[in-house]
Amino acid sequence: MAADAVTFVLDKLTTLLEEKLNMVNEVKQEVEYIRDELERMIAFLRVADAAEDDDPELKVWIKQVRDVAYETEDIIDDFVIRIHRKNNCCWGGFCDYLGVLVCSVRNLKTRYETASDIQSIKSRMTEIAEGHRRYRYKFNVPGEGSASGFGSIHGIDSRVDALFLEETELVGIEKPTRQIIQWLVEEDARLKVVSVVGMGGLGKTTLVKKVYDDSVVKKHFQNHAWITVSQSFKISYGKRGICLFIDDVWSIHAWDAIKYALPNENHGSRVILTTRLIDVASSCSKETNGHVYELSPLSEEESRILFCQKTFRGSPCPTHLIEICKNILKRCGGLPLAILAISGVLSTKKETSFDEWNLLNCSLGSELEGNDKLESMRIILLLSFNNLPYYLKPCFLYLSTYPEDHQIEHNIIVRQWIGEGFVKRKEGNTVEEVAQGYINELVNRSLLCPMKINDDGSVKVSRIHDFYREIILSKSRDQNFLTTNNEQNMVWPRRIRRLSVHGTFRNTEVERYGTRLCSFLSFGTEDHESILSILQLLKSCRLLKVLDLRGVPLEKFPEAILKLFHLKYLSLRNTMIKRLPRSIKNLQKLEILDLKETYINELPIEILELQNLRHLLVYLHVPGSYLPYDYVLGFKAFKGMGRLKLLQKVSCIKMYPGSTALNEIATMNELRRVSITDLRTEDGVALCLCIEKLQKLCSLGLRSIQEDILDLSHMSSPPLSLQRLYLTGRLAKFPTWIQSLENLVKVYLRWSQLRDDPLAYLEDLPNLVHLEFLATYVGEKLCFKAGKFQKLKLLSLDKLEPLRCVIIEVSAMPHLEKLIVQRCNLLEGVPEGIECLTNMKVLEFFDMPEEFIVPLSLGKLGMQYWKIAQIPEVYHTYWRNGFWEVHPLDKKQTIEKSGQTAIVRTQEQRNWL
Repeated sequence: MAADAVTFVLDKLTTLLEEKLNMVNEVKQEVEYIRDELERMIAFLRVADAAEDDDPELKVWIKQVRDVAYETEDIIDDFVIRIHRKNNCCWGGFCDYLGVLVCSVRNLKTRYETASDIQSIKSRMTEIAEGHRRYRYKFNVPGEGSASGFGSIHGIDSRVDALFLEETELVGIEKPTRQIIQWLVEEDARLKVVSVVGMGGLGKTTLVKKVYDDSVVKKHFQNHAWITVSQSFKISYGKRGICLFIDDVWSIHAWDAIKYALPNENHGSRVILTTRLIDVASSCSKETNGHVYELSPLSEEESRILFCQKTFRGSPCPTHLIEICKNILKRCGGLPLAILAISGVLSTKKETSFDEWNLLNCSLGSELEGNDKLESMRIILLLSFNNLPYYLKPCFLYLSTYPEDHQIEHNIIVRQWIGEGFVKRKEGNTVEEVAQGYINELVNRSLLCPMKINDDGSVKVSRIHDFYREIILSKSRDQNFLTTNNEQNMVWPRRIRRLSVHGTFRNTEVERYGTRLCSFLSFGTEDHESILSILQLLKSCRLLKVLDLRGVPLEKFPEAILKLFHLKYLSLRNTMIKRLPRSIKNLQKLEILDLKETYINELPIEILELQNLRHLLVYLHVPGSYLPYDYVLGFKAFKGMGRLKLLQKVSCIKMYPGSTALNEIATMNELRRVSITDLRTEDGVALCLCIEKLQKLCSLGLRSIQEDILDLSHMSSPPLSLQRLYLTGRLAKFPTWIQSLENLVKVYLRWSQLRDDPLAYLEDLPNLVHLEFLATYVGEKLCFKAGKFQKLKLLSLDKLEPLRCVIIEVSAMPHLEKLIVQRCNLLEGVPEGIECLTNMKVLEFFDMPEEFIVPLSLGKLGMQYWKIAQIPEVYHTYWRNGFWEVHPLDKKQTIEKSGQTAIVRTQEQRNWL
């Protein structure tokens, strides 16, 4: 982390010198000295960062380097602000000459003030550099690549978790053990690799050790070997080959170094390895047509059994401790290492002392650092952080801004990272694509747990395990990376660089904390006093780059924001703001402006001054049980918007008669996502010409005014990069060009009122996963033909009022997982052939007539029940009194499920008791 801070400052210094700002000569020399000194430190720091926890003296030295880097960054940012203000001073009229003279004097003063600050930094750098030279001989640092792949970063055997887990009876390990043994002994003479992958502390080594000691495995193979990747080893094998166990592989490079020594002589040899990295597991097994076992956290019941075995030695949990124990287990998140470590601490406490148990429950974060019995777990989990590449460490630490159990939206966190400057540009990629790669790396390393998946398979929403969050919170505090206000009786640091407010924010010294703040985020802040504190804080901010006030009930745009020259990311999502001030033009560095779910419907023309803007999100969803025709309200198109050449995402643009906005949008060559509403029939030619020019477009949303046709018949060469298409409005005929869009993943057709069967134009799209029809078709029959819609997973049919029959032929939609049918009042029964959809998981009926539901709701007695009997979840749902009533389809099933729920809850209580 210190290395990343230094690298970031080094980039700024280099830019400062390259721009040849008007600095006095001495200042340039000092800046060059500091730049050179920082360069010498970076390589050392990238290794030392991972070792600082083990050496207090090294930790102090790194802190000093980090602090001076932060101060240098602040001086540079201050200098840029001063120069900008002086260069933009304007007197006008006969005072022009006097204005220029005054500005020149002020510029001179600015340069000499900066020179003084730089001299101070140089002196500190010289002292730190001297300390570095003295320290180098004492601290023997290996080469930078030494920590990149082979396990133990702290000098501690990374397999200590296995020994720790073996202290008690294993839980939930039988199923994975059987599966892995089956893979090992299957009849195939070729070498095969079986990879076990999962986050640290899941018990991968314990599982593999159990397989290693299994009698079936020992009998099947003539030779066994247990290898750590840092060991040298010699292999011998007999006619039935060797079973080779390789523990804790940290990189594909490490695997590449091993695989050439493995026997591959058609003797049925097997290799089983453990890793925390999904790509390592996949790569190792794919080469040999092997297998990957992704180890999952323990279930709630398995967690409870393991917890009680260790904490109460198999005895029941005392009644007064049940709720505390449930909460502790919830934070363990099914991680065996965490459960056992905390159980070991609790087992030493008196069961009669409620306060003692509750104290641990409330202070697990601090206990991770201060309790010797939890130290092993902390070190194991810390390995994953220390093994991160330098560019990922600040990105991962930034996740500590989010409250516990918060679902992290990837689009938002990516934009925040970009605003902070964490994302390094790569040739041939947008900075957003690079940031998405960072997300993928964190998921690959099992540091982010996916919660929601996009249609294209990418992760949309994820969360971080509670204990990893505690670790990065601790790191953030130590390194003064981030401060959160959710801790009781917290001691505020002298300087705050990033502040995350959870709930109320009432601090009498808020102005003092804003002077060096570069990031401010708010979660769940709604009370009036907290809002006043936030507004007061913003008045003292000069260096803020990221400001996220989502959900704060602001009614007026805060004027203090307009003075934030360095601001790159601004989110006022879900506020009650109705207009932007014209002085928004002051935010010259703004790249991301998020005004979703506000009441803003018109933007000032001064928005055109924001030439760095890349994301402009301004729209409001109309609430309701079903989407109305005008389900989203956008902002009025304005003249000159084509000048915003860097825009990549813009929504939602509202057209008006006589507007030339379509011609201007066509010149925005970087657009990846755009949505346009209130289109008219006469816009057809201009609209098609516009879209044809946007060849980088990935997502397109179009909506006509309700009485007009959405005319898309003039398109000849649509953007082949399109992945998501949302069309709302009457179509005279189906746009046949859609058939050529092989990258399409999602298609929404709403209120199209087509007379021709739309399926014929969509059925051969090779990557279509998600298809939704709303009042799309006026025919009586839809037939999904054999062999068509090969990738489709979700299908929704809504308000197809004339529809009477749906037919699914054999081998159509073989991967369909979810089918939604709603408001199709004339539909005579469930789709014919639905019984052949073996991958179906969910079937939902919304507001369907009683005569449709009754033949299904009688269970086995129903005439059509057999068709859907194999589907795990079937529901019928109605909108009643302002909310959805959801029922399992079969009445008997409802009673049974309700009864099971009650029994399960009672049984859970009994289990604890």
